Amino acid sequence: MKQVKYLFVLFALLAFLSSGVFAQEEKEMTEEEWQNEINRLTQEKADLSKELESLQGSVNDLKSKINGMQAYDECMDEAYALVGASRADVDAFRKKVNDLQGKIQRKESPKEDRQAELDALKASKISALPEFYTTVHMRLQRLLDAWQEKPKEIMYTVVKGDYLWKIAKNPKHYGNGFAWPKIYKANRDQIKNPDLIYPDQVFKIPNLTEDEKAHYDKLRRNYKPAPSQ
Repeated sequence: MKQVKYLFVLFALLAFLSSGVFAQEEKEMTEEEWQNEINRLTQEKADLSKELESLQGSVNDLKSKINGMQAYDECMDEAYALVGASRADVDAFRKKVNDLQGKIQRKESPKEDRQAELDALKASKISALPEFYTTVHMRLQRLLDAWQEKPKEIMYTVVKGDYLWKIAKNPKHYGNGFAWPKIYKANRDQIKNPDLIYPDQVFKIPNLTEDEKAHYDKLRRNYKPAPSQ
């Protein structure tokens, strides 16, 4: 029995070694195949070396161009010098442009004052810089042209039952009764006593300035009616 096991193990070992030799023989290359593989790798190396040389040439060209380019800050300083301005001048001009744009977008009256500010910006040589030219000479002017400003004042004919507070509170006028002194001051030639006005009197109703609107709105917010008895 022991001899059978020994023969079995020996046979298995011989089979394993035979398969290994066979596999090794399968992987071995002929001299011609080796030479072909060496030729392929040699050509691949030559192609890669050529490509590397080409890339290195491109890198050198880019470095030369970068070295020849002027720094951004230097370019801007030269541009500012052409319009006779310093960086501080340009910064101040930029702030004026932004401030005016905000006023126009908010429609801060009077419109003619905004136009005067824009005309002053247009007259500055700094407005010729690419950063500002389109905004100052085109876009802001279009915004101003599209701004439909209310008349400086309208005329109102007093009817029976009117009083200054009621006229001021009219939504077509101020929408705020606390603004009645504006009407009174604008029509002092007709109003001797603010408590006495008469039908068929024609009053001027001038526009409120932004400061006046804020003032009368504050009065309305802070008003506390007297407690009822």
